[in-house]
Amino acid sequence: MEKEEKQAAERARVAARQRLVIGVGFWVQGFRLFPWLGVNFFLKDGMGVDASSLQILQASANLPMVAKPLLGLLSDAVPVRGHRRLPYVAIGALLQAISWLAIALWPAISLPVLTIFLLLSNFGASICEVANDAIVAEAGKLSTSSSGSGQLQSFAWMFGSSAGALGNLLGGIALSYFSPKVMFLFFAILLVLQFITTVAIPESSLKLPKPATNLSAISSIQRQIKELSCALCMPEMFWSIVWFSVSYAVIPFLLGTMFFYQTEVLKLDSSVIGLSKVFGQMTLLAWSMSYNKYFKTMSARKVLSVLQFVTALVMLSDVFFVQGIYRKIGIPDSIYTIIFSGLLEGLIFFKVLPFSVHIAKLCPAGCEGSVMAFVMSALALATIVSGYLGVALAAFMGVSGDNFSALPTCLLIEAACTMLPLCCSSLIKERREKEKKEE
Repeated sequence: MEKEEKQAAERARVAARQRLVIGVGFWVQGFRLFPWLGVNFFLKDGMGVDASSLQILQASANLPMVAKPLLGLLSDAVPVRGHRRLPYVAIGALLQAISWLAIALWPAISLPVLTIFLLLSNFGASICEVANDAIVAEAGKLSTSSSGSGQLQSFAWMFGSSAGALGNLLGGIALSYFSPKVMFLFFAILLVLQFITTVAIPESSLKLPKPATNLSAISSIQRQIKELSCALCMPEMFWSIVWFSVSYAVIPFLLGTMFFYQTEVLKLDSSVIGLSKVFGQMTLLAWSMSYNKYFKTMSARKVLSVLQFVTALVMLSDVFFVQGIYRKIGIPDSIYTIIFSGLLEGLIFFKVLPFSVHIAKLCPAGCEGSVMAFVMSALALATIVSGYLGVALAAFMGVSGDNFSALPTCLLIEAACTMLPLCCSSLIKERREKEKKEE
């Protein structure tokens, strides 16, 4: 009896450490929205960048995220001082800290130099995210509860979403009193604190699974590539990832164009834009809680299809917004922007949580980091493509910083493209019932 109590107490301590590491990791990465809100205004007001250039830079800055599969292979196969997760979190935090410090302290920074440091920052963020996602997947697999992975995914999302909401709220307020460079400096200091905290925590205390073999780095990477290839050859996993990627890539996102419309045409204050993003993060937080409680037992295909449809409806609502219809019936532009524009930014990423849980259930043991990294890489590449498509659509329709007459038509096309993936939702493959019973 006493032995069982000690074992239960030890499991509770390990679970608490795991949640601490996961919570801190996802909270800091969620708070990245604080400096990035400042980047948007710094580019528009401080450097005079136009709408298309802003959206191209926003999309291009995500290029390091495409390298996540390679980073996943490294974290799975190449330990740093005997550990495979926390050292990579520390390295990623350090790279981000260096980047934001340079942007904050560099006098009269040019656009090419700024772009390089933003790329380096997102490279560090991708390293952190790969390691954090692998910790969630591995800790979820070790849970005695069959829903452990889903619970940890929701826990991580709640921390990330709450940090994003706080970051956007503080960012909108800070822009009214400080220059964006002060925001960059503050976030750099926060990353330094994360680096120190991560280095101080021994990974062995998390009780994460260790590799079964002691292969060389090259042999280990080759083995991981083979396991990742085998995992991606599973029909239910391969076709699900294809649908998930296409569901983003076919949409010509107009977020940069809408940002210019709201700030240049409607003259909305930075605090309104910040509150809009706060609302989006709060919806993500509410969704993570609701999903874990009500929707995690539902079919992934059904959940993802409904979310895709609702996203298209909100995009369609934007058509009435830019035509001034809501203004005519008494809804102020600021209120619509806070609620519906914020909801749309949240909805775009609602699918990530149920899809991550879906993939975690399908993922073979031992290559969690590689598979989750591949999924996030596919998402990053798809959002880059959608960002470029948005720029191309706006340019083709003649939408620019001083001409938004064709914006309603662009938004109609955006909503129609969002509906297209529903035609092939059958590609989302569920786990075979036979396999479930064998487990």
